[in-house]
Amino acid sequence: MKTPFWIWQYAEWPHFCWSNDSVIGPLARVREKQGRLLGLMNSLGLDTQSTSSLDVMTEDVLRNSEIEGLLLNPNHVRSSVARHLGLDTAGLPMPDHYTEGVVQVMLDAVQHSDAPLTEQRLFNWHAALFPLGRSGIVPITVAAWRQGTEPMQVVSGAMGKEKIHYEAPPSEDVPLQMQLFLDWFNSEPTTDPVLKAAVAHLWFVNIHPFDDGNGRLTRTLTDMLLARADGTPQRFYSMSAAILRDRKNYYDVLEYMGKHGLDITQWLLWFLRTMESAIDTAVEKTHRVVRKSLFWQEHCNTALNERQIKVINRLWDDFEGKLNTSKWSKMTKTSTATALRDIQDLVEKGILRCSNEGGRSTNYELVEE
Repeated sequence: MKTPFWIWQYAEWPHFCWSNDSVIGPLARVREKQGRLLGLMNSLGLDTQSTSSLDVMTEDVLRNSEIEGLLLNPNHVRSSVARHLGLDTAGLPMPDHYTEGVVQVMLDAVQHSDAPLTEQRLFNWHAALFPLGRSGIVPITVAAWRQGTEPMQVVSGAMGKEKIHYEAPPSEDVPLQMQLFLDWFNSEPTTDPVLKAAVAHLWFVNIHPFDDGNGRLTRTLTDMLLARADGTPQRFYSMSAAILRDRKNYYDVLEYMGKHGLDITQWLLWFLRTMESAIDTAVEKTHRVVRKSLFWQEHCNTALNERQIKVINRLWDDFEGKLNTSKWSKMTKTSTATALRDIQDLVEKGILRCSNEGGRSTNYELVEE
């Protein structure tokens, strides 16, 4: 008998196994942090919960596509998510038809995570990702399993020097493979729900049931099962953002697992580390949201002009690097002299202080104590 090379060629496929001794510690740590994050969110007001969920869902949609090299318009994504969540969209553009479809896929997965995953549901998601029936300019089979006799391969490199990273099961085997997957996916978990999400991720991506979009749908299914594990349709941490930060290792571990049998301990450990990173990032951002809220409560009666309010909010939210008069001037479209007066006023009021870092110009930072 020919020695198996790809994971699905093993006789035991798809009966995965792993070392409980290796996994139990990281899993317990992730579950503890997951509980703390959800407890933290529950202690905050509904407005803060809604804003945090909007931020995370927007980031999840953006990063899920970005992992595949597809860049969506952040304002369109945020507008679409906010509209579907019934949140304020003032100042945001109307989203385009494609963005609406991508957002609806994610929302259907997480807001209806307890609903059965069916063949038709997956087909509907796939159609939303490829409304024109093409991947780029290449026609593909949409809203149906892949077809054809050519092997489905994940390949990189120039023509004539291609490297085959993975070869999926033959197209003719996909319907049966997916029926087994769907039956398992919809069954009551026999292991921890977080581990089920990790197994589902690896299993689905190795079947590779569609002509294109398999990675994005894999991560959508992961979010669906993590929403079940969290017990809430709101998302407060982004796995896709954490995966993007470690994208090279993500592809490396998937490639390794596709060739090395059914012991998936290494994959589970990577998944748990990545989920822990996602939760740690979410906790850090949530604490910052709380500190921002307390800051504005403290300074509710402080006299500030519109320029100062704008820059302070940027410093709390998404400002990169150090603040100086030049950056202030560009952000507020004012002269450097006006920028300096605004900054000095905030220093006198104890809102900004000079940074200890040296450099060609004086830098400033928020006083957060």
